[in-house]
Amino acid sequence: MHIILTIIALLVVLGVVVFVHELGHFMAARWAGVRVNTFSIGFGPALIKWHDRRGTQWQVAALPLGGYVSIYGQEDMFDRKKYDELPAAKKKGHFLSVPAWKQFIIFIAGVTMNFLLAWGIYSALFMFQPKNVQLPVVGQVIQESVAFKAGVKPGDTIVRIDEAKITNWGELIIAKEVASNRNANVLIVRGEKLVQVKLAPAERWGLIADGSKTEFRKKGFFGALYSGARETYKRSKTLLVVLKQIVTGERSSKQLGSFITIAEESGKAMAMGLFAFLSIIALISVNLGVINLLPLPVLDGGYLLILIIEGVTRRKLGGRGMEIVFACGWLLIGALFVLTMWNDLARVFGLN
Repeated sequence: MHIILTIIALLVVLGVVVFVHELGHFMAARWAGVRVNTFSIGFGPALIKWHDRRGTQWQVAALPLGGYVSIYGQEDMFDRKKYDELPAAKKKGHFLSVPAWKQFIIFIAGVTMNFLLAWGIYSALFMFQPKNVQLPVVGQVIQESVAFKAGVKPGDTIVRIDEAKITNWGELIIAKEVASNRNANVLIVRGEKLVQVKLAPAERWGLIADGSKTEFRKKGFFGALYSGARETYKRSKTLLVVLKQIVTGERSSKQLGSFITIAEESGKAMAMGLFAFLSIIALISVNLGVINLLPLPVLDGGYLLILIIEGVTRRKLGGRGMEIVFACGWLLIGALFVLTMWNDLARVFGLN
């Protein structure tokens, strides 16, 4: 039963975030007057398919771990000559028939929809889910820890870490992760005084929350919208920091996970209830948006970077060089897939 729940959770989470992402590309293409050949949830042979009035084939494919939108002529982006040789009738609805700024909107629409989905879910959670929030009040300070040596004391309330305002213990943990490789300036309320301390980088600061200091919080409409946007931004920033630390070697690449990790976390969240499950959908949507914005070939961010370079240099990129760049992009994506799968399999079977 647990395995079935996990599989269902994975399919729902990936189905929602991928559908929303591809829907962004689809709607932007339709708005720009570009024809969409296929809208697919999953890869491989189609299990279910149908055509709409404009000729787009909608399908659910055999391997439902992703999806794509096939836009007419996008593959000719780096072969302008091929487009120029097309008869006029076949240029209608072609990707290259619209100006570069519309192409830019088509590419960025997918991640925009992912961030909007996350914002909407987080805003709804802040508005409808009263939270018993753990306040950022220190209950204990572990002896000889970084916090102990810096002079943090039980009863202190942490209100700011660097530039991040802290209103609950969860925000404290996120800010600590962001500052994990540098000294953090921490502002503390101690009685009637404000105290500034500096905490050195460490895996743990040695702070334990005062479990008795909690309060229920529920946001109004505009407060929920603001908090939802703030939560989306914080989650995005945290992922970028973690990725940077992995690239620079400050954090182990073993922390990267594949769809197995997504399945496990989604299954746990579904078992915990609707609010927890919506939270994991929002988190995965943020992650998909951030990763797709990375300026790497084959990702949306890579195409956006190319359009920006073309706009600045006033010349079109193409030829053998771009073929090699995109081949390298696919190799990198394949290597990341193998790495994340190995990390998960090694964890599951105790091979680490």
